[in-house]
Formats: sequence, structure tokens, C-alpha cells
Amino acid sequence: MPIFAQEKEEVKPFPFTPIPAGPQLVQQLEAINLKFDEACNKHDATAVGALYIAKAVQVTPVGTFSGREAIEKYFTDLWARFNDSDRVTKMSYVYAFAGDLCAIGGYSLIMGWGSRQHTGGYLVNVYTRVGDTWKIRASVVKYRTGP
Repeated sequence: MPIFAQEKEEVKPFPFTPIPAGPQLVQQLEAINLKFDEACNKHDATAVGALYIAKAVQVTPVGTFSGREAIEKYFTDLWARFNDSDRVTKMSYVYAFAGDLCAIGGYSLIMGWGSRQHTGGYLVNVYTRVGDTWKIRASVVKYRTGP
């Protein structure tokens, strides 16, 4: 038997253990998501962008957008194309993880120009502390599919 097969490497535990975020952190994120929804419903890309860090990443089914300006342009293009309104974001799970917060949830909205339809999708946001508030560092959006 080769010598390396006899050597056993010490197993090291995963250094990051997610823990449920306390109610105070959840309330802070709910306030940010409310601002996000209000900005989206007003089609205010600058206000949406202000909720992200400068080097944030937005991952969507239509592409990945890096940086606040690219994210603002993504939302401007999205609103021009789909004219969505009545957006509501709800995070179902929030975890503290290595100084950041990871929130998992979804959103619903009304979209369309003529015949408006209700739709939505799934969402994972990573928030990072900036000064005395939280900002979105990364966001992954999955549109709802099927009936």
C-alpha cells in the first residue's frame, strides 16, 4: 500500500457556522426590503442602487450585473420592458454568517402594459454592514416558473 494512503489528514471543522439572526437584525433587513420595494414601485433606480454596496453583484436569469451602476441600469431596463408595480419582498429565513447576513425569501409583483399579471420569484440576498446600516452585497433572483 502506498505510504500516502496510510497517512490520515486531520479533519478540520468548517470554520463558518450559520446561526439564525436575532429579531433585531431581521427587523433591520425588513426595513431595507421595504425601502427596496418602495424604490422599485416608483421605478427609482438611484434609490434602488443606494441599497447596494458599490461593488455589489446582481445575478438574474438574464445575466449577471456587477457594480451599482450596472445594477441600476438592469432595473431601469427591467421597468421599461415590463412596467412592474406592487412589488412586495418577504424574507423567510435570515442567517448571520461570518459577519454578513444571508436572507432567503421571495417577492411578488404585478407586471405588464396591457393585461397585467401577478408574478414573482425567489430571492437570496447577502447583506454586509456599512457604517450603521446593512447594504446588499450580492443578490440572486430566480423568476417563478410554471403555474
